[in-house]
Amino acid sequence: MNKEIAVLIPAHNEERTIGWLVAGLKNRFETVIVVDDGSSDRTGLLAEEGGAIVLKHPVCQGKGEALKTGFRYILREAGNISAILTMDGDGQHQIEDTEIFERAYYRNKGISIWVGKRKIKGTEMPFIRQLTNISMSLIISFFAFQWVPDTQCGFRLIKKDVVGNIHLLTSHFETESELLIKASWKRYRIGAVPITTVYSKEKSKISPVRDTLRFFKMLLVIIFPLVLRIKWKKDPISQK
Repeated sequence: MNKEIAVLIPAHNEERTIGWLVAGLKNRFETVIVVDDGSSDRTGLLAEEGGAIVLKHPVCQGKGEALKTGFRYILREAGNISAILTMDGDGQHQIEDTEIFERAYYRNKGISIWVGKRKIKGTEMPFIRQLTNISMSLIISFFAFQWVPDTQCGFRLIKKDVVGNIHLLTSHFETESELLIKASWKRYRIGAVPITTVYSKEKSKISPVRDTLRFFKMLLVIIFPLVLRIKWKKDPISQK
């Protein structure tokens, strides 16, 4: 039973999978937290019955807000926790793969974020998702100044001090990209571990147009202040 790593699951209408997922994780981790992001089904109830700590949003606020709610709770209430393992609640992330993150975390303390790396070629991952994952990984790695092979994977292990040292501005799927970029700018190292690639016929909750626009808006919001800060440092007159 791992008492140092807390599992954090943002969930919206995941009653089909959340119960067995939480129950399985509780066999391995003492602390499992589910943020019920305004679900209209029994997601919160089933997670609680499985043994999770359930934090509830009265209405759906987005995956990013659910993650931030979980991060704040861990920073405030879980003094014995040293790292956070984030997972999706839809069953795409395998409980058995948590061992891969644990081994990586304990063997290499120099890495602050471990990101799951899915196999793309030769799988049932839709072509548009393959294209998105590859292109986003290239863009985010460019701005992060380090290579991250699967930036769109939400299965991650993050040291607690990382989330305590980063101010996240966004609220939806782009929050996971914002975290990688800002962590890199603070010189946290990011590593990758291979995980199982699972795809069912369920429709993705990601909107290709809306969430792509949110991603580029996020880049503008966080990059322009950085450019201005660099300019001010080079031009003291502009600080007057």
